[in-house]
Amino acid sequence: MVELGNAGQWRMFRFVVAFAGMLAAFDLVATPTLRADVKLPSVLNSHMVLQRDLPIPVWGWAAAGEKVTVSIDEASAMATADADGRWKVTLPAMKADGKAHTLSVVGNNTVTLEDILIGEVWVGSGQSNMEWQLRNTIGAAEAIAAADHPNIRLFHVKKVQKPKPADDVEVTSHWAACTPESVPAFSGVLYYFGLKVHEEIDVPVGLINSSWGGSPIEPWTVTDETSGGMYNGMIAPLQPFGIRGAIWYQGETNVIGKNGLAYFDKTKALVEGWRKTWNSDLPFYFVQIAPWSGNRYEAGQLPALWEAQTASLKIPRTGMAVTTDLVDNIADIHPRNKIDVGNRLARWALAKTYGKKDVVYSGPLFRSMKVEDAAIRLEFAHTADGLKSRDDAALSEFQIAGEDGKFIAAEAKIDGKSVIVSAASVAEPKDVRFGWHKLANPNLVNSEGLPASPFQTNNWQGGTGE
Repeated sequence: MVELGNAGQWRMFRFVVAFAGMLAAFDLVATPTLRADVKLPSVLNSHMVLQRDLPIPVWGWAAAGEKVTVSIDEASAMATADADGRWKVTLPAMKADGKAHTLSVVGNNTVTLEDILIGEVWVGSGQSNMEWQLRNTIGAAEAIAAADHPNIRLFHVKKVQKPKPADDVEVTSHWAACTPESVPAFSGVLYYFGLKVHEEIDVPVGLINSSWGGSPIEPWTVTDETSGGMYNGMIAPLQPFGIRGAIWYQGETNVIGKNGLAYFDKTKALVEGWRKTWNSDLPFYFVQIAPWSGNRYEAGQLPALWEAQTASLKIPRTGMAVTTDLVDNIADIHPRNKIDVGNRLARWALAKTYGKKDVVYSGPLFRSMKVEDAAIRLEFAHTADGLKSRDDAALSEFQIAGEDGKFIAAEAKIDGKSVIVSAASVAEPKDVRFGWHKLANPNLVNSEGLPASPFQTNNWQGGTGE
């Protein structure tokens, strides 16, 4: 390394300052010309899917006072950029027609977006189990080889936090058709969800992955008073792009943080905040996080968060996919079976958002209990055509307690659409628990094979999502 004397350092400093001044002067001259060009946010791009049956917002930047005209097919709208150079128009809602469309934006320059489809758009968000790439899942090789779906479009938001709502997202990849080349690094859960929806309703589907491994729920949340850094950098800049709804897979970090039932309030704030800022009563379907043996989950914390997640079903237009039966390695916080997770989320969307009456969308969820002599009868929502054991063995992971509150293993038998729980040593039963520990793998399912969610009967806060 060459050492400069004081004189040499001073000459170098003056050169750097002078050169910076030249750049600044050039920037002052060049900036007005650059700002005159119409510019769109990253989410508005060729190959995107626009949400059908909803007014279509298009927005961007131009020179202050510049008139901008936006057109698609026979529809057009005009706006004038405000003093900050911002403009926005709203085009009429369109139907899904299976055709590729062209959108043009004309101001002092022209921006043309091509190969645009009209269909259904969903955002997938949360932490690592949502972010988890398709190529790292069970059955990845076969799924990727078969992923030639020109009417499914993928958009991947880069991980970034901002101190206030940003104007634009940073992207890992722009809108692209789903192919064996574009899908391997995409979210496995979101891909399988979108594929199932696409297959069942037969319209184009756009999928926006905006997730961050290890993230708690708080940075994704916006309220009247505050907004989190991930919301600011990865969600706010997507708005007001039209979407149908959101799927969410998160909670592991909040178990470690011992949030317990407080996670319900955090989820409610998240859902209501996104709905308010999107100005839409968005469907919001989430995953009940899976069992895990890791020592960072302290005793009782995972079941407490499960109760909070089940309580979130009291929030209108929500749904929950249970995953206790999908853990291939209890020591891995990232279960590799993502196809069943995506498909179970899609069941909620197909039944609740798209009105498919024949879709069973949930496993059994605890509704009520009644003491009958020395036993407790449990009633459930979502029993479908009845209850059964997944493996044809005796029902597992039921516990019962009397007035002393000490839970012991119990015998559980199916009686129609109820379960009767008892133990010989408990003559006056008071409460029941089911799968109430972090290693849970119970075998109670409904006739569709969907698993029952863990629960406990003492002042139970859970909902049923009916």
